[in-house]
Amino acid sequence: MKRRNFVQLAGLGAGALMVPSAMMGNNIAAEALLEPGLDIATKKSLADVALNTARSLGASYADARIGRYLNQYVFTREDKVQNVVNTESFGIGVRVIANGTWGFASTNDVTDAGIKKATQQAVSIAKANSKIQTEPVTLAPVEAHGEVSWKTPIVKDFREVPVSEKVELLLDANAAAMNAGANFVNSALFMVNEQKYFASTDGSYIDQDIHRIWPTFGVTAIDREAGKFKSRDALSAPMGMGYEYMDGLDSEKLKSPAGFNLYRNSYDIIEDATTAAKQAKEMLTAESVMPGKYDLVLEPNHLGLTIHESVGHPLELDRVLGYEANYAGTSFATLDKWKAGDFKYGSDIVNIVADKTQPHSLGAVGYDDEGVKTKKWDLIRNGTLVNYEAIRDQVSILGQNESHGCCYAQSWNDVQFQRMPNVSLEPGKEPYSVEEMIKDVEKGIYIAGRGSYSIDQQRYNFQFGGTVFYEIKDGKIVGMLNDVAYQSNTQEFWNSCAKICDEKDYRLFGSFFDGKGQPSQVSAVSHGSSTARFNGANVINTGRSV
Repeated sequence: MKRRNFVQLAGLGAGALMVPSAMMGNNIAAEALLEPGLDIATKKSLADVALNTARSLGASYADARIGRYLNQYVFTREDKVQNVVNTESFGIGVRVIANGTWGFASTNDVTDAGIKKATQQAVSIAKANSKIQTEPVTLAPVEAHGEVSWKTPIVKDFREVPVSEKVELLLDANAAAMNAGANFVNSALFMVNEQKYFASTDGSYIDQDIHRIWPTFGVTAIDREAGKFKSRDALSAPMGMGYEYMDGLDSEKLKSPAGFNLYRNSYDIIEDATTAAKQAKEMLTAESVMPGKYDLVLEPNHLGLTIHESVGHPLELDRVLGYEANYAGTSFATLDKWKAGDFKYGSDIVNIVADKTQPHSLGAVGYDDEGVKTKKWDLIRNGTLVNYEAIRDQVSILGQNESHGCCYAQSWNDVQFQRMPNVSLEPGKEPYSVEEMIKDVEKGIYIAGRGSYSIDQQRYNFQFGGTVFYEIKDGKIVGMLNDVAYQSNTQEFWNSCAKICDEKDYRLFGSFFDGKGQPSQVSAVSHGSSTARFNGANVINTGRSV
């Protein structure tokens, strides 16, 4: 009863500060998340209002996106609930090409009159923009899909799970961490349902129902006498799954070489919080790393962030072309390197793919936000740069005539543009376990989980930390380390990749709130890999204690 009262009394607390404003909407009751949205026939009729109006005003192309975005976020600290947030955002965005130029407008007045007005605005904007457009927009052809639908394959809909059950789980995880020696603990659960309807003058009417979930926490242990503290974050991954991800199935646990459990498609938050507290306490007395050259054994939850920053972002074509320069920089992976056909991005065993269809991934959808059926394609094959990430109005620059299907908008009131798809390192082809990898290392460091990082404006020179670090000597884990970060440049790092474990170790990492663009939009994207070894990395001591 005490915990239920916490839920009822929770107001706008500090937890809300963790949520990007773009992910918010109108506050609603939790039970309102289950209320049905518009039926498909009504959505089609409303979308046709936009398409027909655009045609009548001279647009050569138009698409309409009717979106209902439902979010639930739960925030706790120690034995208290900080906030429970339930939001709904509903409206329509209309994008057109008129006089060879893009125009966009949106409205939450989802009526015939409101949609006509927004479409008129979109066409007017396009025609005004055309006066300074240097060359017309060129769209790659796309298949007319007719009336189709796609849903995230989920077992448990988070909207049907009582808030009290979610709160109990987080508070139980907090209690487990405190009982294991943590002094402070914060936990959160982010859940998203995107109900999106897309229609275009190309002849597609696409209804999609998308689910994502991210449980996370941070624990802190304090040595008051020494005046020190250490923190350890969750080793969860945000996933394109339903609430079944929280079941904590033993069948989805993998034992790390340091003895603690890692998680694949099911997460045990209570177990992870208990381990986190013990590891945070151990960090208080662990040795500080001696700077130097080490072989790095990087587990997927850690390596995913390195993939994201050093491969995912620099291979976005708009960044390569300089469109992102003012906000987020450019890319070292310029078109001349790709055109040469022999640019060694990594060693021969490095194969990195983009994939918008990967099960359980954050980026998995049936169709992107301009009606292109999603797919998988190579970015790096046998270490060589072979392609980029591009959408309908970009692929002609590459001499290609098919969009890669990675266009996305965070909401109905934002224009869709090129976003990072799931970008993953393929596992090794031969049987090879993490234990065997550790045995092959004489002087190295095993790193699990993501940490702080820094990377330059061209996504080339970088520094990455992690969550937990273990020293490897003569093929064995010998103890925990502190203050570890490695420095490299993207090409040097990926060319040092010497071994990759097989598919039995393959897991997903993800970014739930990946920002890009001006004004900034967020998207969700996953990165898969197996544990991989990188030889001779430059390791520094971030604590300046050596």
